[in-house]
Amino acid sequence: MTASIPNVSDLPVGDAHLREHTASSAPLVSGDFLQLVRDQVHLPTGLKAQREYLLHPGAVMVVALLDDGRVLLERQYRHPVGLTMLELPAGKLDAGEDVLVCAARELREETGCTATHWAVATAMHPCIGYSNEVIHVVFAKGIVRGEQALDEGELLDVCAATPAALLAMAAEGRITDGKTLAGLLWLQNVSLGAWTLDWQAAV
Repeated sequence: MTASIPNVSDLPVGDAHLREHTASSAPLVSGDFLQLVRDQVHLPTGLKAQREYLLHPGAVMVVALLDDGRVLLERQYRHPVGLTMLELPAGKLDAGEDVLVCAARELREETGCTATHWAVATAMHPCIGYSNEVIHVVFAKGIVRGEQALDEGELLDVCAATPAALLAMAAEGRITDGKTLAGLLWLQNVSLGAWTLDWQAAV
């Protein structure tokens, strides 16, 4: 029987019965990009537990809408999974960097494109079980192509596809990148008029 399962709206307002409190934190491995830490936490039950996770500086992903109705994409090899992935443009935030500043920088460096208008859609947490990473989903339009400025050792193809083609590739398992799938969810609902964006001119 499922009747005993409450609706999400019926859950308690507070989360004190779920929240853990950090007693201590120690770095395990520090790299150029990520840091692995181990926390000792107190559970609401009074017991103690250990949590290991990666500290991440945060990132921005850009859903760039071309004038012809297509969406800008990148294809690049991702070493951790050993696969060449089709994905939306994205890049990490520098310390203290504004989300839109980062989005414009990453779009320009990786694809050579600039945009006349921007809209921040949402923030997503792609790997809550083992990292504090936050990815900010940003839309861009008024796209103008220029020259790429890739980092040394950064190799990628720039391409585009229609929203319908992207959704078909996702359904077929040809797009498996989590952030890109989240971006397609936003793209689909914005296109249908179900979700709205607050556009602003580039500064």
